[in-house]
Amino acid sequence: MKLVTIAGRQVPAIGIGTWHMGSMPDKRPQEIAAIRAGIDAGARLVDTAEMYGSGDSEALVGEALQPYHRDDIFLISKVLPNNASKQRMEQSLEASLARLQTDYLDLYLYHWRGGVPLAETISELQRLQDSGKIRAWGVSNFDLPDMTELWQLPEGKNAVANEDLYNLAERGIEYDLLPWQRAHNIPLIAYSPVGAGADIRSSAMQGDTALAQVAAHHNVSPYQVILAWAIRDGHTIAIPQTSNAEHMKTNIAAGDVTLTDGDLALLDKEFPAPTRKEPLAMR
Repeated sequence: MKLVTIAGRQVPAIGIGTWHMGSMPDKRPQEIAAIRAGIDAGARLVDTAEMYGSGDSEALVGEALQPYHRDDIFLISKVLPNNASKQRMEQSLEASLARLQTDYLDLYLYHWRGGVPLAETISELQRLQDSGKIRAWGVSNFDLPDMTELWQLPEGKNAVANEDLYNLAERGIEYDLLPWQRAHNIPLIAYSPVGAGADIRSSAMQGDTALAQVAAHHNVSPYQVILAWAIRDGHTIAIPQTSNAEHMKTNIAAGDVTLTDGDLALLDKEFPAPTRKEPLAMR
């Protein structure tokens, strides 16, 4: 399984996303089973946020992780922009920790830019890291101007990751943001790595596409090819989300798929890289 170094730790390149999970009581046992299936299959990184279900996702993750040694899991959550101030961030973090049933986060992300001055948010993130309540901090939904501004702050270079939309059909960050992150050794956490739109899913369901050809070559599913593509550079962690335990296992198994140069050329023809900067989507 491919590994990526983040915050000084090596973790498998396929993690577990939890957006849209935790808010439906009748699905809770199924969702907990799916998260545990992913961990049992080798995943070690779990991503959530206080925004997801207004804390419901964090509570779900907290329950799902109880059978495991805490230090074996790389746990990520995110602070909302309106809580990203010196006055509110620590209280917001404490609430997240309580829902997650833990006393620290491995990584705490600033979910997206808001009205609080960036310098204030970063200073507070750094203070919380120094306190031990978070082991590291980073950002989410930052574009290149955001990252450039961050890098100019006294503590900005302590950011260890940026989480953004990235998949085979949504490659806009390849134009400028992704090269910058690679040059500055900032891993990407790719959310929606199997896509949220119709194009990539439609292609995955058809038998005469490049995706189908590559999948047949490796004897895997088209969705596993999509995930293998997302982590192909060795600096990206993909966090697919599913409430189905079997789908979760196949997601994690995609970390063992290595695409050839020929595979990548085929996929580039069907899903070409951007030739201009595209607007950054946000979740």
